[in-house]
Amino acid sequence: MIKIKKGLDLPIEGAAEKRTTDARSIACYGIKPTDFVGLVPRLLVGEGDEVRVGDALFCDKRDERIRFTSPVAGRVKAVVRGPKRLLLAVVVEKHDEQALLRFDGDVKERMMQTGLWTALRQRPFGTVANPDDRPKAIVVSCFDSAPLAPDYDYVMQGREEVLWEGLEALSTLTDGKLYACFKAGQRLGREAEKRLVKSGRISVEYFDGPHPAGNVGTQIAHLCPIDKGDVVWTMGVQDAAVLGRLMRSGEYCPERLLAVAGPEVRSPHYYRIVAGACVEGIVSAQRSNPNYPALTNGEKVEGVRVISGNVLSGSCIEDDGFVGAYDSLLTLMPEGNYYDFMGWLLPGLNKYSFSRTFWSGFVPSFMHDIFGQVPRMMAPKFDTNMHGGVRPLVFTGNFERVFPFDIYPLQLLKACIIGDIDLMEKLGIYEVEPEDFALCEYIDPSKTDIQPIIREALEKLRKEAL
Repeated sequence: MIKIKKGLDLPIEGAAEKRTTDARSIACYGIKPTDFVGLVPRLLVGEGDEVRVGDALFCDKRDERIRFTSPVAGRVKAVVRGPKRLLLAVVVEKHDEQALLRFDGDVKERMMQTGLWTALRQRPFGTVANPDDRPKAIVVSCFDSAPLAPDYDYVMQGREEVLWEGLEALSTLTDGKLYACFKAGQRLGREAEKRLVKSGRISVEYFDGPHPAGNVGTQIAHLCPIDKGDVVWTMGVQDAAVLGRLMRSGEYCPERLLAVAGPEVRSPHYYRIVAGACVEGIVSAQRSNPNYPALTNGEKVEGVRVISGNVLSGSCIEDDGFVGAYDSLLTLMPEGNYYDFMGWLLPGLNKYSFSRTFWSGFVPSFMHDIFGQVPRMMAPKFDTNMHGGVRPLVFTGNFERVFPFDIYPLQLLKACIIGDIDLMEKLGIYEVEPEDFALCEYIDPSKTDIQPIIREALEKLRKEAL
């Protein structure tokens, strides 16, 4: 058991209930090159082309073995480009009939053929794994501690067998160990102990504590810290189950359960989708559809921010956008586009306060201790309002309270800002990704965009290493 003491759990309402709606009838699917760090795509299809499941839509110019494939059989509806003809997405319109192809070969061959290889990410840098590497270890996080995160005990019900096969297949790609990481008391972890500990290549690990205990970066830092020159691979638990099915039957079927949650969701629960699904029908059904839960092509939703991923490190998408390649959560948050009258001068009963600047930092815990619950009128309300503008960087010492790495976060951030590569390496830049600084960004009184700063620094190092 690895106990994480530093961190923070945000009490955002609207967690997904344990029931599922089948949304595999969604017609449009989008594969976005922008989901993949460092990718320079080369388009392989044009509008109107017919594609099958597993057919390549584009590849990496630097390594054409890394193919990004269609999750469904259908017709290429659109090739979306941005400024300077930057490829933003390839949109596929699904046919009603879906024929699953069979793929043969060893683990790496099947993953390369189907495009599942792109689900493997490497640290440092967060890029798609290099097929020529043999990583120091592979880490699969089988739980998520982020706000409103899916319950993977529920998500993986009925898919345990293919998950174990997927983990065993992954373990053949490393000379070290595969670490399967579970939350303390997680049912899926107890079953994994019975099945996986017999293999000398797989280690079952338990973590306990607040977010970011479920971040794979936190788990790597405690299990197999990354030094300069080391490579560690990671994969999502649902992608591991897809791999297990691929190895068992030869079928590539990139289905997943998507948790739709947040304060602006009418009925938060799970949707069974195919990877890259368009969220327009789901969002409009949850917000404005009188015939809920039927999916619709509703009007644009006003006053709601749609986030693919969690509220701390997810990506803002349009109402008709597509689920991110690595995301299993869709969050709907109220927009905070209002002026906060008198700001911090008011008592702030409904404002969440990490530093206990407001009464809300004391009253909810006091009420909970006495009555066992917090009255709804006193429960903290969350939206996207930043409650102020950008300010000079203030040294408060709060970062160290939520950053569970053996790293000085503020000093590393300053090194990234000035671009000192030697200092960044000495302070542990290779161990972190932007999501590891998400809590620091949230509690920062200076309103600094820390995650883009860390990503820019990592990109600088990556390009230096090319």
